[in-house]
Amino acid sequence: MIRNLLLAVCLLSYLGACSDVESETYKPYAIRDQRRIDRGKLTGDEGLSMFNGKDQKDGGGNSAIAVNSFLWRATLDTLSFMPLASADPFGGVVITDWYENPETPGERFKVNALILDRTLRADGIKLTLFKQKVDKAGAWRDTAVDHKMERSLEDTILTRARELKVSQLGGK
Repeated sequence: MIRNLLLAVCLLSYLGACSDVESETYKPYAIRDQRRIDRGKLTGDEGLSMFNGKDQKDGGGNSAIAVNSFLWRATLDTLSFMPLASADPFGGVVITDWYENPETPGERFKVNALILDRTLRADGIKLTLFKQKVDKAGAWRDTAVDHKMERSLEDTILTRARELKVSQLGGK
């Protein structure tokens, strides 16, 4: 009798351990749907916001993008004269297509910009500039880039980012 009672208690304990303790949080969704619900929107619950000015701890506003919003906007503003090939606000990458200045035909430039941080810092952006010239056969050939030109573009972006931050802070 005691043996049967002990067996019944063990069986009930075993079955009880298999049940969902948090039965009120059970959601009958597919795993893929549940992951989507748990993560929320790609741009966050607030949506994509760049300059809403709610929380300034990170130096870039309370933004859903993964990089400093001032550097992001300044990069786009500074490189706006060049056609964009790709712009990823979550990875902080801006890639332009080739741009040929009408004043210097036979010479074209391309820029890859990488925003490295969520804070507005002097070393928060890394720019790579590519240059090509047309040879006598009419083919584009890579040529050396003056690194002063890269640094000048970085400085222009940083200056614009500071202007954007000052204008947001001064506008309150």
